[in-house]
Amino acid sequence: MPKSRRTVLKKFLKTTSLLLMCSFLLAACGNLQDSSLSSGGSDTSKSNVQTTTSSDSSSYDVLLSGGKYKTSAISGITAADNTNQFNSRSFESGLMKLSKKQFSTNSYVFQEGQILSASTVTNWLGRKSKKNSSGLNPQSNGSTAENKRTPMYFQQMLEEDYLTKQDGKYKLAGMSIGIAMNKTDYYQKKQYGATYKTSISTEEQKEQGERIAKEVVKRLRANKEVGNIPIVVGLYSVAPQDTLVGGTYFQYSVSKSSSLGDWTTLDYKNQMLPTVNGENAISSSDSDAFSNFKDHIENYFPNLSGVTAQAHYDGTSLKSMDITINTQFDGLAQITSFTQFVQQSASKYLPSGADLDINIQTVDEQQSVVTRTNGKFTSHVYDAD
Repeated sequence: MPKSRRTVLKKFLKTTSLLLMCSFLLAACGNLQDSSLSSGGSDTSKSNVQTTTSSDSSSYDVLLSGGKYKTSAISGITAADNTNQFNSRSFESGLMKLSKKQFSTNSYVFQEGQILSASTVTNWLGRKSKKNSSGLNPQSNGSTAENKRTPMYFQQMLEEDYLTKQDGKYKLAGMSIGIAMNKTDYYQKKQYGATYKTSISTEEQKEQGERIAKEVVKRLRANKEVGNIPIVVGLYSVAPQDTLVGGTYFQYSVSKSSSLGDWTTLDYKNQMLPTVNGENAISSSDSDAFSNFKDHIENYFPNLSGVTAQAHYDGTSLKSMDITINTQFDGLAQITSFTQFVQQSASKYLPSGADLDINIQTVDEQQSVVTRTNGKFTSHVYDAD
């Protein structure tokens, strides 16, 4: 594989959610189907497009335009800095999980959001003011005191589009919107000054999130490209900067007309393994299983720099684990052997019902990846070319 292509693929694997990786990278090994795309409900805008054919019925086929994957214009836009790198992945993968409750993988194809523009979302994420009447964060009260200032509640927004094939053309048939809400708002009293923080209560986060979601749906419904398609709206709690896991979605609603439906409360939790700072494990059996896996590979291959996991729960039920193994290996044969050993060890020691994403890497680069989705393992070792 050419070096430039290998580098891009490594970065993609590191930053994209497991669900999206499975639906796009693995699905891309299948056949590409040709069709024409119609944006929204209109038949006037047509272009040659293709879809990947997924080999996994739990993953979406992905819409390509001109043979290329289309990214969203609003990806990565935030209201303020948050250095927790795990939030982005949890935000994306969590919204796709919610989408599957409404949009069947057998009936819809996926595309990153193409309706909302960067300028629109930037304005929505800003404070409401005379210059920015569309801002969805409340107007500042002028105070910079931690417990008196008006915090920034709305941190980030995500759009996912779901299309169906109608009369030989793909049309927008559903949309999912992620609304990321701060639990901790970081701010500076002066530019380049010290960073301060304001804590936001669960009740306030929920109240503000529902207010923002209601207004977002109202604005989307005014867009002719959106019309009356179903819209899934998920409220996401952004994890603070000093945590080692990403945030979680805490409730969602589906709009099938002009307004939102009832809110459904979610009980998602993330936890770092091994646990830190004396934190109790959500599940002692899962924690013990990971410890046994960690000990096994460290005893067999002592030249490791660390083995950690993010465990993702629905209540007390483990749904998936994202595992990072830092190595000091150089040789391709050694990496290949270790990857095979990791897969065997994961099958033996880790909980059988959970999806797995195991990244094996050095400080400088990713060396291999092992995944388990719906009980099926796949692995890939990157060569040195």
